[in-house]
Amino acid sequence: MTPSQDVDTVTVPDINTEADGNSETDPLDELPGEVEMSLFDHLEELRLRIFYSLIAVAIGIIGCFFAVKPIVQLLEVPAQGVKFLQLAPGEYFFVSLKVAAYTGVVLSSPFILYQIIQFVLPGLTRRERRLLGPVVLGSSVLFAAGLVFAYLLLIPAALKFFISYGADVVEQLWSIDKYFEFVLLLLFSTGLAFQIPIIQLLLGNLNIVSSEKMVSGWRYVIMGAVVLGAVLTPSTDPLTQSLLAGAVLGLYFGGIGLVKLTGK
Repeated sequence: MTPSQDVDTVTVPDINTEADGNSETDPLDELPGEVEMSLFDHLEELRLRIFYSLIAVAIGIIGCFFAVKPIVQLLEVPAQGVKFLQLAPGEYFFVSLKVAAYTGVVLSSPFILYQIIQFVLPGLTRRERRLLGPVVLGSSVLFAAGLVFAYLLLIPAALKFFISYGADVVEQLWSIDKYFEFVLLLLFSTGLAFQIPIIQLLLGNLNIVSSEKMVSGWRYVIMGAVVLGAVLTPSTDPLTQSLLAGAVLGLYFGGIGLVKLTGK
């Protein structure tokens, strides 16, 4: 055979091209702008985020402490004119600190949430990042709705029950410290309970629990709502517990509707 003779050629497939074609992933599951960081870099960033958040909380608490009197007066409105007593030296001062602390945390929560998002954002895929906006906005709105619901409905209903129950037996003179323990606990436990639809939205869109599974467990949800209403309400009256349990059920089934709207 001479060099000028034709030689049969074998076409070798482009292995890299086929591999790339078979390993194509959904762009929504990619990490955009992925940056490699060491463990110490992550810990340093976490330390800074916590430090900034604590500064924001401290500023919020100090600012609220200097404006605590109007906040205290606003929270006394549901008591329907009941007279409050200071039963120990400095009781109102410590109540003021407690009210300022709760209010300061609420006011600084947007900044804290921003720090959390900035810390976890590099590790989120495009699909997960699309949930950030609805989750942050929905969580904020629902927490505020929970505070309003507790202030306008739960607290007045509970206090009305207690006032009317012993009206002809005892004079209504309440410890200001005990009253604010009751009010603040009910406010914030209700605000947290109103986060149920957000949790459902996350579970559904991360393919952990489908809307059908959520519907199928309605019996356990009703039982859980009753237990939650009994645990979260510091009062023992059935009206307050029923109001909170009903709100939890409404939020749960509303959350199922949201999950269904997203196609999950």
